[in-house]
Amino acid sequence: MASSTIDELRAFVDAAWRPDASLLEWRRALFDAGWAAPSLPRADGGRDLGAADAEAVAETLAALGVPGPPDGVGLNLAVPVLVAHGDEDLRRSLVRPTVTGAVVWCQLFSEPGAGSDLAGLTTTARRDGDEWVVDGQKVWNTGAATADLGLLVARTDWDVPKHRGLSAFVLPMRQPGVEVRPLRQMNGHASFNEVFLTSARIPAAHLLAEEGAGWAVAQTTLMHERRLAARRRQGERRDPTGRVWREAVAEATAAAEPHKWYPQRAGRPDLLVERARNAGRAADPLVRQAVAATLARSTVAGSTSRRAAAARAAGRPPGPEGSLGKLATSVIARQAAAAHALVAGAAGLLAGDDAPDGGVVAEILVSVPAQSIAGGTDEIQHNILGERVLGLPREPSVDRDLPFREVRRA
Repeated sequence: MASSTIDELRAFVDAAWRPDASLLEWRRALFDAGWAAPSLPRADGGRDLGAADAEAVAETLAALGVPGPPDGVGLNLAVPVLVAHGDEDLRRSLVRPTVTGAVVWCQLFSEPGAGSDLAGLTTTARRDGDEWVVDGQKVWNTGAATADLGLLVARTDWDVPKHRGLSAFVLPMRQPGVEVRPLRQMNGHASFNEVFLTSARIPAAHLLAEEGAGWAVAQTTLMHERRLAARRRQGERRDPTGRVWREAVAEATAAAEPHKWYPQRAGRPDLLVERARNAGRAADPLVRQAVAATLARSTVAGSTSRRAAAARAAGRPPGPEGSLGKLATSVIARQAAAAHALVAGAAGLLAGDDAPDGGVVAEILVSVPAQSIAGGTDEIQHNILGERVLGLPREPSVDRDLPFREVRRA
């Protein structure tokens, strides 16, 4: 990035920063100057910057000690989908409040009978004058209890093949026809929800792309979901006791709450060496082999992550690195869980604060299976790589070309 652009950003922060303003006021100023989402087109509030320059802006904001835009479904999924598939009115009304955090999003894709086979979903939307009426059920929805809007895919045509009968919408979540119930997991957390839709209403203007284009919208969303996001370090906070930072910290704390068990879901390979030493098992050849193999695989996966980051910096769209990284994470999680079990022995099954290491091994063991499911199952990632990268024949399908009404369903 040109030094003049960084100088312009620094000058903006020095002029616009008011520590006792609200977080929303600060983010609105950031957006209106084009710095909140600089990779967006200028017409949508960005600066048309490439991925590498946009990353440099984010790093500069962190180094200057000021909050950036909110993380989550809104910025990372909804905004790219709105820019790619939303009409001008929808982008104008939703991009700014999303990037500033004025509205919060959730994703409404999976269903009890349509997870890996997302195109088999049965939640139905029918046109009723200037609105769509939606009935059905969604599941595994993080943040649905606090979301203002949902990125929804529903079936609008039962008489065409399943992929062609889907449409995508922006669903207002705060209405009587939307009921959100938390799902209690076997590790004790309740990070996800199920959402029941009963005659929920969507304005006709909230249709994304066009009727029947829902599968294309879903693919755009999933490509961004599978990206390996780089972790940014936050520099020393400017005026940390001011209102802006108090609200930013509270927001980040609340947003992180559903994800606090995610390190355990990934297997915690970072704990293996320390735990082997503390348990007196570091000299055991079987333990040493298990720990070394896990850490070696984790190191190799880090190279894939860096390749994905380099591709983003070069402005290339999400590629196979996302599926490769997802698969690698699943393999490492299972391998790390097995190594933890080998080190801990039967004591690894104990849970609670009085268990060895506070019961972290037990939490790892019951959390790791989720890693192979979340964000697209391992089987789906294998299919993506086999068909789209290696050019292998598609899996046989008996229902792909049938009208969905005639497809046998669970």
